[in-house]
Amino acid sequence: MWVVDRTNLIGMGVLPLEFKPGTTRLTLGIDGTEEFDVVGERKPRTTLTLVITRRSGEKIEVPMTCRLDSDEEVSVYEAGGVLQRFAMDFLASSDSAYGD
Repeated sequence: MWVVDRTNLIGMGVLPLEFKPGTTRLTLGIDGTEEFDVVGERKPRTTLTLVITRRSGEKIEVPMTCRLDSDEEVSVYEAGGVLQRFAMDFLASSDSAYGD
């Protein structure tokens, strides 16, 4: 099994989600042909809704735990990842250094 560290996902701008107890990709019958959407406000450790759309058009809504565990992680994720966040911070500090 391939495991990616949660903080590395956030750093790359990928939203880490965790199934609730008793739910797995197998219990949901996920085969890789589905499309996924995530609904809800991203806050640390909140419950979001994963909307799974199957090829047939069937939609399933699954509660998931958002594994952004701090406000800082939310900020990094919403910036698009650590590189984008760094660029935004750098540009903001450059603007303030020149009085813009």
